[in-house]
Amino acid sequence: MDDQLSHLDDAGKPVMVDVGKKEVTLRVAIAECFVVLPPDLHALLEEEEIHTKKGAVFQTAVLAGIMGAKKTSELIPLCHPLGLDQCTVDISAEEGGRIRIRCAARLHAKTGVEMEALTGASVAALTIYDMLKALSHDIFITDLKLIEKTGGKRDFKRED
Repeated sequence: MDDQLSHLDDAGKPVMVDVGKKEVTLRVAIAECFVVLPPDLHALLEEEEIHTKKGAVFQTAVLAGIMGAKKTSELIPLCHPLGLDQCTVDISAEEGGRIRIRCAARLHAKTGVEMEALTGASVAALTIYDMLKALSHDIFITDLKLIEKTGGKRDFKRED
């Protein structure tokens, strides 16, 4: 573990990390979270894709997640603006009323894409909440986490 925070200078002032001397490498990050629905809403979702005035819930959430990942630097202070080579959002209904959202971001750059993957998963989850809240407010988003990242100073893969 590093002994200092990367976004603070020696005086403790916030700074954007200087990546100018880093090598361009293929950077990949995968993040995941879950939306948990009440049983009656989950049963409705299992019967068919729910459509709202905004469109099909999962399809709209996929688009929102990709858009969120692309706008990460506008949302998170000191994040570098990145032109993603690829971003995917996969959404699947699981047992127990859970919806799994997994966002993968990829690019060739001098800095990683963890925040883009995490933002993409978060925005997709928030979109599902927004589109389904008319049916129930008993919905929650949980377990947002980085699953894997490669291509930087050190790789990471969650083992749980």
